[in-house]
Amino acid sequence: MKFKFNAFGLVLLFVVVCSFTMLSCQTDNTVWEITKSEIGILIMEGADSVLYYQQAPKSFEGKFERSNYFHPLYGMKGGILTEDFPEDHLHHRGIFWSWHQVFIGDKPLGDPWDLTDFETDVASADANYTDKSCILHTEVNWKSPLWLDKNDDQKSFIKEYAKVEVFPKKDNYRIIDFEIELYALFDSVSIGGSENETGYGGFSWRIKLPENVKFEGQDGEVTPQSTAVEAGEWMNISGSLSDQSVQEGVVVVSHPTNPNHPQSWVLRRRRSMQNAQFPGSERVFIPKDQPLKLKYRVIVYSRSMNSEQIQQLAKF
Repeated sequence: MKFKFNAFGLVLLFVVVCSFTMLSCQTDNTVWEITKSEIGILIMEGADSVLYYQQAPKSFEGKFERSNYFHPLYGMKGGILTEDFPEDHLHHRGIFWSWHQVFIGDKPLGDPWDLTDFETDVASADANYTDKSCILHTEVNWKSPLWLDKNDDQKSFIKEYAKVEVFPKKDNYRIIDFEIELYALFDSVSIGGSENETGYGGFSWRIKLPENVKFEGQDGEVTPQSTAVEAGEWMNISGSLSDQSVQEGVVVVSHPTNPNHPQSWVLRRRRSMQNAQFPGSERVFIPKDQPLKLKYRVIVYSRSMNSEQIQQLAKF
């Protein structure tokens, strides 16, 4: 069953339109609350919403159908930091990872970034508590109408496993870790970014971009360019992201074990996503016996955070 919503409707409409389960637990003075439904999973810390996982397919007027992404991501003051179905790029969606190029041999299998001839089939999604965090596990099959079995049914060509670990807030910040593993189910599976000099593709986040937005890397302030920029292992984007009266920031850290580390950054000051570029415009192969592993840390904060603080929090 597919659920479709108007993009400007309430994300949490699932509470009133379908059955759901709610789990609550206290660990180390942290009260976690997880609300699960067929549509998605909401993670809260006490009364504070943290993030929402979109499990069921969602579309805008029957177009740009997508699943397997995170929106909303909430700020420390409760505001929504991410965007879904933005008017300028209706295929952009919260926090997601995607690529323009997906091939088996020389055969293209749609465009996961633009959401054409491609589908993410969420086989399972579940969240639970540990003694120190709340963890979401997902299993997703990549499919395309261009890759069929003998019965003309879509067959999976990549199996994706993700682990998202949400840590309790501390002072003015919260850490969320993402671990992604892509397993090729056939020989000669390859992925790549856009086939131009920008080469965008990989771990991406579509956040609100106010007039006072600021970009900072390890070596200081960064000016977005038309192509990817070198700025070290982390990128800090700050400003009045959800409210003109509140200063907030989102830091994304690329793990040292990621291929091409430190990865380059595709940055946009207006009307677009931000992207930890991997692998660029040239495709890379995923061997059947060796999954592609990517790890990122997201740090959400309010007020301010200097580079020394970020450097300490960037240590996985």
